Amino acid sequence: MQNATIKELAVELVVELTGICDAIKGRSVFTNQLLRSCSSIGANAHEAKYAQSKADFINKMEIALKECYETEYWLEVLNKITAIDDMTYRVYRDKCGTIRRKLIASITTAKKS
Repeated sequence: MQNATIKELAVELVVELTGICDAIKGRSVFTNQLLRSCSSIGANAHEAKYAQSKADFINKMEIALKECYETEYWLEVLNKITAIDDMTYRVYRDKCGTIRRKLIASITTAKKS
């Protein structure tokens, strides 16, 4: 999904991480946090599309960016407690990185225009 939108990438991330979290037993405190943060990325990016002003757009995209960073944090925690292996961690950290770069580019562009 090279040219996928932020929302498309975020939905894909949520779907994939939901499957992974469902398979992790006994770590619901962490998996619930991960699912909340990763689902918020796409929700805020989607809301930004219908923002009432440029400032509102930037705010929603910045919230999505913060949620993306939080998602990376919870992935790291799950990796450190061996709930997910190193390969899974790297794959989803990289997916978050792709989303993060797109969010930063969108925010930067909006602030310049």
